[in-house]
Amino acid sequence: MGFVFAAVFLWLARPSWQTMLGSLVLVAPGVWLRAYASGYVKKNAELTRTGPYAHTRNPLYLGSMMIAFGFAVAAWSWIILVALVILFAVIYLPTIRSEEAYLREHFAGFDEYAAQVPRLLPRLTAAKTTEAAGSFSRELYWKHREYNAGMGAIALYAALAARLLFLKR
Repeated sequence: MGFVFAAVFLWLARPSWQTMLGSLVLVAPGVWLRAYASGYVKKNAELTRTGPYAHTRNPLYLGSMMIAFGFAVAAWSWIILVALVILFAVIYLPTIRSEEAYLREHFAGFDEYAAQVPRLLPRLTAAKTTEAAGSFSRELYWKHREYNAGMGAIALYAALAARLLFLKR
């Protein structure tokens, strides 16, 4: 399905060098946030409350949204923007709720954490926690293969640049 969406995205895209440059305001921090968060999270093993998880409960999803909406800016297409809003609402909201139910069931401190840390839009200061401050783990970053987000962003920019250079309408 990803390849189909990419093909439709490129077909609908009307990029310019300015929109591609402007999109970096969202894409670059989104890629960084995903990479940063992946170095903290120990999926299904512990409730992560440090690093970016002290600001938002879902930094990986927030990073994905920043990347996606950044590419909507790069493509300069309202159709893509509306499609992304619908897709995120239909896919991510139920996923987040389902994951929260799992975390609530498996980690006793989840409700306290959820009361302090917003679901998606980050708080400016880190929430206070009693657990030891975690640190970024390069091993976790590599384990989660988050470098794929950066490589995907580079590939999509290359495809948009090729479209801009070779498929003018």
